[in-house]
Amino acid sequence: MRDTFLSLGLIILAGVVFRRLRVGGLDTGDIRQAINACVLNLFAPALCLKIFYNSRLNFEAVLVPIVSGVTIVLALSVSFLVYRLLEKRLNISPQEKGVLIIGSAFGNTTFLGLPVISETFGHGAAKYALYYDLFATTPLLWLVAAQIASIHGTGKRVSLSQSVRNIVSLPPIWGIACGAALKAANVNLPAFVLKSVTMLGDVVVPLMIFSIGLAITLPKIKHAWAIVPAVAIKLVAGPVIALKVAGSIGLNGVAMNSCIVEAGMPTMVVSLLIAAKYNLDVALCAFLIVVTTAVSFTTLPFIISML
Repeated sequence: MRDTFLSLGLIILAGVVFRRLRVGGLDTGDIRQAINACVLNLFAPALCLKIFYNSRLNFEAVLVPIVSGVTIVLALSVSFLVYRLLEKRLNISPQEKGVLIIGSAFGNTTFLGLPVISETFGHGAAKYALYYDLFATTPLLWLVAAQIASIHGTGKRVSLSQSVRNIVSLPPIWGIACGAALKAANVNLPAFVLKSVTMLGDVVVPLMIFSIGLAITLPKIKHAWAIVPAVAIKLVAGPVIALKVAGSIGLNGVAMNSCIVEAGMPTMVVSLLIAAKYNLDVALCAFLIVVTTAVSFTTLPFIISML
């Protein structure tokens, strides 16, 4: 486990160094966008197709998203109440409050969660990370987080139809659908096709981790202490909630452990895009991502060792 986190940390550090040195004179923002576009539209769908083609859907495909969804909703509720009580004392703006609420509930369940789950519990556990993220976290991101962001930022609500279109149009969702359909139809893919899909999927983990390093900066923000409740909710309360929810619905074993670890992931990198899109405090969002990512390299090993 120690070697796993050290290797992930080293790749993140490589991304940070790459950003600082501006290797090749290239803009790291453009590099990160290109990597994310490739992962989202090609490599991640290939990985999803391979995983769901080689595994059979079972009741865990329902239970894991339930744990994910309930954990996120409860974390959002706790965060809303906490910042409702503290917003005047901390003198935080609606744009800052929106960032803190979203950042305390939505974790980096794919970009960091998938590599950690795969390396910790074996590559067969990767499907749990996908259940957790694509069947619950991502839909709630566009259905709920986008609403919270728009209300606190632009002051306008996002239409339900637009949220649904955002979810349905995600290429990894289509990768899952194709893999599950091919499995259900007992289609035998040619060996070279499986090999190609496997090779494409294998680059997802290092690219996602490297992209996190490219995204990490230390912005100047006014309310550094305002993130403390959000950090505690995201990294400590989240795993506890997931443990209780998983136990209450009968989930156990690697599936339950995967949910607990996923619930302890740092703030979602994609929340930065949500913040920018709906005029929230982008600097505060970036700072929250940096802090939770740094702290998670202490909390996640502890959680895993307890499991």
